[in-house]
Amino acid sequence: QLVESGGGSVQPGGSLRLSCTASGMTFDHRDMAWLRQVPGKGREGVAYMSAFGDPIYADFLKGRFIISRDNAKNVFHLQMNNLEPEDSATYYCVSVLERGNWKKGEWMYWGRGTQVTVS
Repeated sequence: QLVESGGGSVQPGGSLRLSCTASGMTFDHRDMAWLRQVPGKGREGVAYMSAFGDPIYADFLKGRFIISRDNAKNVFHLQMNNLEPEDSATYYCVSVLERGNWKKGEWMYWGRGTQVTVS
């Protein structure tokens, strides 16, 4: 089970740090990602980290977000800087990509989401 935390409301230009903790599983040697969704819009891939720690970011981020992991604490993070109103969404942490690409593919484990509002 994955549990997100750290969402909230912030003004444009502000920062938030999302965290994802796991129970009953470890992040060691597992790929993971942050996805987001706005009601009425399709799911977007935000950031991905391979099992080896290599990050991939969505092009629209322009270097504003950083994905990281701490295997010792079994947690991974999404540091979000210079937030824009367009970043408002429910953010989900996911792990273990079963098929497809990381942005639109099928993930085995999902968190329940944390809301981020930028206004």
